[in-house]
Amino acid sequence: MSNILLVDDEQEVTSLLKKRLEKRGFSCCEAGNGQEALDALKNAPFHIVVMDVKMPVMDGISALQVIHEQYPEIKVILLSGHADMQLAVHAMQCGAFGYLMKPVELEELLYKIEDAQTQARLENQV
Repeated sequence: MSNILLVDDEQEVTSLLKKRLEKRGFSCCEAGNGQEALDALKNAPFHIVVMDVKMPVMDGISALQVIHEQYPEIKVILLSGHADMQLAVHAMQCGAFGYLMKPVELEELLYKIEDAQTQARLENQV
């Protein structure tokens, strides 16, 4: 199972996701913005980051760029409450593994997490 870092400035969002993902066997930690996420990555190994795009201090795109550069093996799934195709394309160009709309259905997120796990396993075999 993957260690997942959940990043959103709305603490109730990360708490709910954490509860639901932990019921399915994942280990999860929470961060409130991109800078907190980067700090958490220095202190613990994570396989997947599920992160909101719009946050104070450091937004999801800025954090994604640093994560992609410093931790290229980590899969980042971005969540956004705004349907913005240009932003989604930009996120993918910056290295996002996925881009999902909020409120995200748990099954859709689980599918993307499983897809990220599979991709990571394939990359580690090469």
